Amino acid sequence: MILLTGVTGTVGRLVAERLATDEPVRLLARDPRRIAALAGPRTEAVGGDFADPSSLAAALTGVRAAFLVTSDPLAPAHDEHFVAAARSAGVRHVVKLSARAVAEPDATDLITRWQRDNEELLRASGIEWTFLRPRAFMSNTLGWARAVRDEGVVRTVDGASPNATVDPRDIADTAVLSLTGTGHAGRAYSLTGPAAISSADQVAVLAGLLERPLRCEDMTRDQAYQGLLARYPSPVADALMESAVRQRSGAKAGVEPTVETLLGRAAGTYRAWAHDHIQAFRPV
Repeated sequence: MILLTGVTGTVGRLVAERLATDEPVRLLARDPRRIAALAGPRTEAVGGDFADPSSLAAALTGVRAAFLVTSDPLAPAHDEHFVAAARSAGVRHVVKLSARAVAEPDATDLITRWQRDNEELLRASGIEWTFLRPRAFMSNTLGWARAVRDEGVVRTVDGASPNATVDPRDIADTAVLSLTGTGHAGRAYSLTGPAAISSADQVAVLAGLLERPLRCEDMTRDQAYQGLLARYPSPVADALMESAVRQRSGAKAGVEPTVETLLGRAAGTYRAWAHDHIQAFRPV
């Protein structure tokens, strides 16, 4: 049996949709009603909470391999609970969604340190592991959708700075390969798109697909920080601002061939992703 976590998020849902296997699949969420539509003849949705070790022990019973997605850097016990429960249940392989910055020594923000600690936890567990280390998801630009629809304006910290953003569908395909194939244990895969692209360039792509003018406006650092504080606790907002400063210096522009090497096809472009999701940006 294969267990998937994070199925209420973008990558986890894509993995659940793509995972075609003779093995039964178990989907884990705090509220399984939210993922009931993903269940099928050989796929079951179960309840479980990273903060509740007993619920993880029940969910992991009989599981061979698991896809692990955690999202709260202020709750390090979540990964600890999962890894402990997986080890007790005899899980043989965990594919962990991590981040590209883990391998970059100059990345010292809270979120990156948390992901490094999570990787080290798995390394020390005795369970076989595979780490997926993507750059920013192309789907993050869905956060612009309302502003694009209503105002025709996207506001960013530094619209000219490049990031080798990756299509979440490529991450999901790599996760499925790692869960079902051989030779992936002990590997850390850096996942990027085929080219670095700036926010301004992404806005230009959207404008072309929508056939309407859009503007990309830079916010001040304080404006960006206040916007983050409205959505996240201050330690997380601080970490995201540190990450933005690194991007401004060009630290996120490097392109990796991993997607093409593993999947035997080119990594998806931002234009292709935007084309497939352009309806979200169209005015109602």
